[in-house]
Amino acid sequence: MTYSTHPKIFEEKAELLKVLGHPVRLCIVKNLIEQKSANVTQIQNCLKTPQSTISQHLAKLRTAGIIEGRREGTEVHYSVVDEKVKRLIEALFS
Repeated sequence: MTYSTHPKIFEEKAELLKVLGHPVRLCIVKNLIEQKSANVTQIQNCLKTPQSTISQHLAKLRTAGIIEGRREGTEVHYSVVDEKVKRLIEALFS
């Protein structure tokens, strides 16, 4: 497989790496995998980063299809749903 024969696949993979390429997003994904799920407050306390910043990063991860949110009362709990990303993070941190 080459870029000239399958450009869309290479572009999709590059976009995924761009989303994961930010240190805060990478940390969020790694922690969500380890904890199974977390809400914004838990993520904020772990990273010591403003809630608005965390929310912006979560939005990018949601848009990329890496995480999903599940509403529980007034809170949204996020978890990683992309199995390829789980394997990638495991390989990066092993």
